[in-house]
Order: sequence, then structure tokens, then C-alpha cells
Amino acid sequence: MAAIYSYWISTALLSLLYLTSAYMYVTKGDWVRQALAELGYPAYLVPLMIVVKVLGPAAILLRFNVPLSDLAYAGMFYHLLLAFLAHVAVRKPSAALPAAVGLVLLAASFVTQNAAREVPSSYMQAAAF
Repeated sequence: MAAIYSYWISTALLSLLYLTSAYMYVTKGDWVRQALAELGYPAYLVPLMIVVKVLGPAAILLRFNVPLSDLAYAGMFYHLLLAFLAHVAVRKPSAALPAAVGLVLLAASFVTQNAAREVPSSYMQAAAF
């Protein structure tokens, strides 16, 4: 039962993190473009990231296709890891905190997903060592 609660709490918080970020990308686009430029990323990534930051949590929450949900977990992992490393690389470790929190929430959600969902992820069974 604790794993089910852990799954839903971590997944809800992770989704909130991503959806809040997407909202910020929409409402504060100029500031986001400037922040991305400081990290060395081009401005044309902003519209793509808005779509990804909405579809990723949707794929995990709705889980209409388990492999697609697992792909969303993988994409979010790489996104959060690269965001964390980008902030650390430009010597802004405090700005890396949301990505670090996101990585912890993502790990908790991924590890506990089979306890909370009817159709299990075959990748989680392979990851359990």
C-alpha cells in the first residue's frame, strides 16, 4: 500500500513540476529564451519543450500504452539529467535544484509504478536487481 501512495504522490509532484515549467515557458517566453541562451541552448527549443513538457506527464498519467509510458520516463530522465548538468556546468548549482528534485521524483515514480498500475512495465522488472 505504501508503494501505491509513493507512486501517486511522486508522479503527481513530477507532473506538477513539468506542467508548471510548461506554463512558465508559455507565459514568460522571453525570460526562458534568455535563460536557455545562458546555458548555451538555442531559442527554437522553447516551443518543442512546451509540447514535450505537456505530453510526457500525460503519457505517464494516462498510461494508455505501457511502452509509450516507459519512453516518457526515459525522455524525462535524460531531460532532467541534462538540465541538472547544464546548470552545474555554468556554475549555478542552486538553479539545478528543481532538476535534482525531479530526478528523485522520477526515480520514485518509476520504481513504484508496477505496484500501482494494472499493466506492469516489463522494463521495471528488468531494472530490479
